[in-house]
Amino acid sequence: MFTPSRLTLARTRRGLTADELARKSGVSARAIGEYERGLRRPRSSTTELLATALGFPAAFLALPEPPRPQNAVLMPQSMSAAQLAIEFNAWLERLFVLPQPDLPSPGTSPEAVRTAWRLDSGPAPNMVQLLESRGVRVFSLPVDCVRTPSFSCWHNGTPFVLLNPTASPEQARFDAARLLGELLDHDDPGEFAGDFLMPPQQNMEDLPRYVMMTRRETSKLLTKAFRVLRENGTTPLHVAKELKIGLEELNGLVFGLVLMALPGGGESGPRGRARLTLVH
Repeated sequence: MFTPSRLTLARTRRGLTADELARKSGVSARAIGEYERGLRRPRSSTTELLATALGFPAAFLALPEPPRPQNAVLMPQSMSAAQLAIEFNAWLERLFVLPQPDLPSPGTSPEAVRTAWRLDSGPAPNMVQLLESRGVRVFSLPVDCVRTPSFSCWHNGTPFVLLNPTASPEQARFDAARLLGELLDHDDPGEFAGDFLMPPQQNMEDLPRYVMMTRRETSKLLTKAFRVLRENGTTPLHVAKELKIGLEELNGLVFGLVLMALPGGGESGPRGRARLTLVH
């Protein structure tokens, strides 16, 4: 079993051209192009060569067609990172009850969004956790995508935000608010972010304790999910194996967002199906 688009996903995730993958794998660039277009299927030994060169399990190349993010124009490496985040989210949704998307209608003003979400007149709270509570799935861009700006996209009615892991705490917070404006189709998401994070009437005396951040805002949802998984005997390594990706790839999707480290652990699997409801 071989899925051509999976080879494209894995290749672009690694930021490789067909020629570069050919040099790493020993498989000709012409053959790689034909495999990706579905003109031929590689032998199992060739699939192993390609998978090894790409740093993915061979089983990854046999999975069904990957998801396609919507409402965003993304570069190939960004697209591949989003596809993996969407698949990880789908895995989580099979185990946990996650918040359903609950965003205001497109074009809603920052002030109206704050009112609808019952925020007080002070600076906005933890933006990652606020977005999660409203059904936005927040992940990290893998560390090898540091040149990629934070971005948002949709998939089957669910909004996604992927934050650049190298951004400063203040920049990451601003990016999260900016991407909320982007998800709401604002003409100027940056202006939306400024007004949403710090309402114009806010007393400037309150500003320093919010803007002098020393740590990035973290995810309550992902931290809680991994804790429950661990309590049920599911290690991060087991999660990665179910997703048919490497542990490093999984770590990249949650880098800086999870309060606990994600060691590989043993081979144990889940003892039961946990159900997680995140309530703010």
